[in-house]
Amino acid sequence: MSFWQKLPTPFFVLAPMADVTDAPFRRLIAKYGAHVRYDGTVGGPDVTWTEFVSADGLIRATPEGKKKLLADLIYTEAERPIVAQLFTSNEEHMEKAATLCLELGFDGIDINMGCPDKSIEKQGCGSAMIKNPALAAKIIQAAKRGAKSDQLGGIPISVKTRLGYNRDQLEEWLPALLAARPAAITVHARTRKEMSKVPARWERVARAVEIRNEILGVDKLRTRIIGNGDALSLADAKAKALATGADGVMLGRAIFGNPWLFHPTKVVGQIPLQERLRVMIEHSKLFTEILPFKNFAVMKKHYKAYIKDFEGAAELRAELMEQENLEAIEAVVQKFCINHHEN
Repeated sequence: MSFWQKLPTPFFVLAPMADVTDAPFRRLIAKYGAHVRYDGTVGGPDVTWTEFVSADGLIRATPEGKKKLLADLIYTEAERPIVAQLFTSNEEHMEKAATLCLELGFDGIDINMGCPDKSIEKQGCGSAMIKNPALAAKIIQAAKRGAKSDQLGGIPISVKTRLGYNRDQLEEWLPALLAARPAAITVHARTRKEMSKVPARWERVARAVEIRNEILGVDKLRTRIIGNGDALSLADAKAKALATGADGVMLGRAIFGNPWLFHPTKVVGQIPLQERLRVMIEHSKLFTEILPFKNFAVMKKHYKAYIKDFEGAAELRAELMEQENLEAIEAVVQKFCINHHEN
């Protein structure tokens, strides 16, 4: 029995988002969303995902390139259970990358079959997998072999996907995935064509649960169904889980500027401004320490989320957008805090 089967419902998990849920931010989320969970452990989300990582790159990259990719797979014990998300359309690369993730101590591996990025799709990966169910099944089996999923000491394989490609294909696509016996399937309740331009259709998550139950029957816990899309808060996620019967809900964009998202009682709007700014600086320091080779501009999308809904936010945000390093960011925030305190 994998950790997936042990999770009580509903559970709440952190979405993988490129250049967002990187190692520094996940560390903050685990710290500030920490609470005592069902099994007595202290942590943030019930399950945490890494950013997605190319299995092809992990296997074929130069030593320098592989080092940078492995930085996306850095994690701390506080993030457990931690799932490494991979993408590839090459069975051999998936098997070898899954073995690597097993050796790195991950609790599970997730396969990205939903990313709409055109450069990913050109590789036959992400959402393109929806158009090739036979290959998708082979990639899942390759990951299982590499992760030794069916052996003692192995780790489970899950999948993150969408309702369909150009149209809603849930009735055909989900059974094809279930036949490959993944431990969990996250259903982003939109098609690839819809991107995130329309509201997530949670009634289709409810249908996904029905399809799973119809196919697996009494063995339904073998594959957990996780809904994804437009979950605005922990309370909203709970309501969506109860309304659809989903085993869990994945939260993504709601985490921006809000490492407290998974805390059962803290709400970002009630966190004192000085504390929010202090955590933003802590986030910036972690980014420069853990990912020194990445462009500091990656942090600016976070500043846009941290700096809002208070007097002077627009001016502070505009000034932060002009800065290029940690020292400059700290100086701007310190000046703002002094002026804010005086006023």
